[in-house]
Amino acid sequence: MKILLTGTAGFIGYHLSKKLLEQGHEVIGLDNINDYYDVNLKYARLENLGINKKNIKDDDLIQSLTYKNHKFIKTNLENAKILNTLFEKQKFDAVCNLAAQAGVRYSIENPHAYIQSNIVGFINILEACRHNNVKNLSYASSSSVYGLNKSQPFNTNDKTDTPISLYAATKKTNELMAHTYSHLYGLQTTGLRFFTVYGSYGRPDMAPMLFANAILNDREIKVFNNGDMSRDFTYIDDIIDGIIKVINKPSNFNIYNIGNNAPVKLMDFIEILENELDKKAKKNFMPMQDGDVKSTYADVSGLITDFNYKPNTKLVDGIGKFVKWYKEFYKELR
Repeated sequence: MKILLTGTAGFIGYHLSKKLLEQGHEVIGLDNINDYYDVNLKYARLENLGINKKNIKDDDLIQSLTYKNHKFIKTNLENAKILNTLFEKQKFDAVCNLAAQAGVRYSIENPHAYIQSNIVGFINILEACRHNNVKNLSYASSSSVYGLNKSQPFNTNDKTDTPISLYAATKKTNELMAHTYSHLYGLQTTGLRFFTVYGSYGRPDMAPMLFANAILNDREIKVFNNGDMSRDFTYIDDIIDGIIKVINKPSNFNIYNIGNNAPVKLMDFIEILENELDKKAKKNFMPMQDGDVKSTYADVSGLITDFNYKPNTKLVDGIGKFVKWYKEFYKELR
């Protein structure tokens, strides 16, 4: 297939691009390379995909130096004119929209960035698909949409009308917008609610990267809610496997949880990370942060039934791989 993949300089987008290219698909990558976190990490991901930083120009499609089936464009989803031109010229078979302003806590500080990227950007994607007859759209939602939901594990039939961050509200809005376009225009849309993804080239604002950096540099780690938290940590390879299954089998309108289906206590996670780093963490126990939730737990039965999805990476193995990459990538921290 010829696939538009947005957010290709991001953590999940990078790994998905690499896998799709290796499978022989033609991938057009799109990213605005914003400075929400260290852009050097984003450029490093792109470099692995054959995209040289020196060749990147705004709104200009460039060829990968490594993969003949890969091109990249630096632009914003909010730029409807550029996006529509891209769709008209490239004739995509499928679109996977991972681009978004990420981060729960940052949405409290900078709400307008989320409206522009996550709402305006997403309607531009939907409209471009509609007017260019692209029926196959998959997109990133988030476990954050469950908000104050008390039942566990989180099930896609649960109500999601109590978000506690603007980030979560924008992701819920994406799901409603997708449903509307599926209903009105026959666009096949599949939303994936991601649960705490980790692995190599991960986001620096997520716990594995934050904690590894602090521990290796003898700084305190912030342990929120006094450590009484749990997360459904999901290794990147399992996530990529699930996304590709969805891209290959579009549905009229569906939403799925994509996670490990096995939540881990935060203190157990920290202990595994300490063991792999062979160094104890200095812990600063703190209260719960605004916009955060105590626990996440994915019911992935829908993906299992419809796509034979099988997350099989144990946390100790995934963290081991992550630490190995981290030490090699950040050699100065050795």
